[in-house]
Amino acid sequence: MAGAASLHKDRNFLAVIGDEDSVTGLLLAGIGHVNAQQKRNFLVVDAKTPLATIEETFLELTKRKDIAIILINQHIAEDIRELVDGHSQAFPAILEIPSKDHPYDPEKDSVLKRVRRLFGE
Repeated sequence: MAGAASLHKDRNFLAVIGDEDSVTGLLLAGIGHVNAQQKRNFLVVDAKTPLATIEETFLELTKRKDIAIILINQHIAEDIRELVDGHSQAFPAILEIPSKDHPYDPEKDSVLKRVRRLFGE
């Protein structure tokens, strides 16, 4: 048990991929971080953000050893659904969150889909 805890003790940060309002709110709450390689733990996505940039940032954040949870707006997760659904590691955990302009839809949430499969629903 102690060995498992030590594997994840350095995962201290949240990361966020979201619209301007979501990211700004979370940065004001104190989650912003820039590491020694000048890599940020957030990405502001707008209509002009290329899909490749979103995908690259998501993959980069999932590989970082200092990230425990990645928060992503659900409408953005829909754009990269195959990457989100393909992430099977326990850390970092991927949590889909609503945005001001896009309400949360539990039918699209990858975590809830996995839970439903576990319970045979």
